[in-house]
Amino acid sequence: MTGPPGPAAGRPDADTDAEDRRRRRVLWALPSGLLVVGSRAGDRRNLMTGNWVQQVATEPRLVAVALESGSVTRALVEEGAAFTVSLLARSQQALVRRFVKPVGDVELGPDGSAVALQGTPVVEPPGAPPRLAAAVAWIDCALRSLVTWDGLGPNPPSHVLAVGEVVGVGETDRLAAAVGPDAGDGAILRMDHTRMHYGG
Repeated sequence: MTGPPGPAAGRPDADTDAEDRRRRRVLWALPSGLLVVGSRAGDRRNLMTGNWVQQVATEPRLVAVALESGSVTRALVEEGAAFTVSLLARSQQALVRRFVKPVGDVELGPDGSAVALQGTPVVEPPGAPPRLAAAVAWIDCALRSLVTWDGLGPNPPSHVLAVGEVVGVGETDRLAAAVGPDAGDGAILRMDHTRMHYGG
């Protein structure tokens, strides 16, 4: 996907260290959730910690997630044409650290569906990507578009944008307690609840 050059078209080829640090601080300040993205293609499955996830349309309801171009999740989402998003409470932040690298441990149930990834219980409907069983809410998406960008410089962009139509959602009774001013440690997990940084 290409478009007209924007204000960044005239950016300098080399930035000073101070400019780079300032850019990172400002970009890290953008509010973002810390979620787990599920993907599957055939017998291959993955759960990935993600924070660039956003609803981008209401009719139809579309959710976009940025995926590293060469990642396992990008390949599985593209081939399997679906993904899930698991929302967690702030108190569950230890869970996201289990999925910062591709999944290596998959436990299957008697019917061949995954029941655990990295030792963490999951729910996997027939033919669909897995989602965390402990999620306070989840979104099932059918892939509608995979957006790439060309002409932005000598190297390909680090990420692609997977846009999915919401085909299912679910929630637990913990969701109501996880939104609003009194949520406290039960609030929906965000990047700024942790010492983790990504992007910039």
